[in-house]
Order: sequence, then structure tokens, then C-alpha cells
Amino acid sequence: MANRGPSYGLTRELQAKMDKKYDPELEETLVEWIVAQCGPNTGRPEPGKTGFQEWLKNGCLLCELMNSLNAPNKPIKAKSSGMAFAQMEQISLFLNAAEKYGVTKTDMFQTVDLYESKDMAGVQRTLTALGSLAVTKNDGNYKGDASWFHKKAQENRRDFSEEQLSEGRNIIGLQMGTNKMATQAGMTGYGIHRQIINNNN
Repeated sequence: MANRGPSYGLTRELQAKMDKKYDPELEETLVEWIVAQCGPNTGRPEPGKTGFQEWLKNGCLLCELMNSLNAPNKPIKAKSSGMAFAQMEQISLFLNAAEKYGVTKTDMFQTVDLYESKDMAGVQRTLTALGSLAVTKNDGNYKGDASWFHKKAQENRRDFSEEQLSEGRNIIGLQMGTNKMATQAGMTGYGIHRQIINNNN
């Protein structure tokens, strides 16, 4: 994986587009949140996309982040390893736990997006979605400034009685229009030209 050659043509263009989506300001916010969530012993990355990727690459910090959001339960055993397979497995464990936590599949990055730095903007998207969920759940496990993430819209479930539902069926909404008092007066048969009468004669 480390021996990948340079990309050319369309692959290079796609990579350049993905790289442009990476947000350095969002990186700062995510670093602050992860440090607040996991503690100051986690250290800090070198500023920039490469530093951020190296900081998260082995998956251990991501697993610690997930465990801190699920306290007092710790669903993932974070194991530090220098082996590529073990590091990718740690990232996969984080992704599975994030999905169980409530992050949607469309917000999830793929393991190679982080490990090979293919789509670090996607990694940012997943972490942002995770932060938003943590703020929204408000279960006491979120640490940091609540303004770092937007609260997600929550379901506003309403239960109607059968009587209320049947009343609603009898109402015609104004946007649907109405056909009450409509008649066919003045209409002619299909194909007959409308007669224009000149009353000035």
C-alpha cells in the first residue's frame, strides 16, 4: 500500500477534486473535539491533511473516541499495532460502532479512505456526523463545546385517534383545489370551434 505509484489521468483528477473538499478549519474543530473527548494524552497531529491522517491512521484513537461516546460501556478493544492489517481492522471496528451509534451509511467513509488517504474529506464528514449525533443525544457522554456541531433534527412523532384521522379524510386541502359547484355549462363538444358573436351589428 505504501508502494503505490503516482496517479494519472482521470484518477489524478478525481483525487484532486476530493482533496479540494478537505476543510482545514473543520480539521481544527475535529482535533479539538477528539482531544476533549479522549483526553490530553492523545497528543495533537501536525497541522494539515497528512498530519491528521497519520494521527488517525492506526484506528486506535478512533476506537477510543467511540468508547468515550458509549461510556460506561466500551464496545471496542483498542489495540495498538504496527501491522497494516491490524490497523485497518481497528478502523473497521470504529466504522461498525459508529453505524450502530446512528451514523448513516451515506455519511460513512471506507477504511481505505483513511488508511491510504484516498478521501480525508469523507473522514471529516463521518466525524462531523458522529459529533452531531453525540450533541443531539445529550446523554452526558459528549465533551467539548456544543457549538462545534449542529444538532440533528429529531423525530416529532404524533399519534392521532381513529376519529381524528377520519375527520381529516373529509377535508379537501386548498392546494388540491375543489370541484364543488363546478358545472359544464357553456362547454361545447370536442372538435367544435368556439362561436364568436359580434354584437356591434
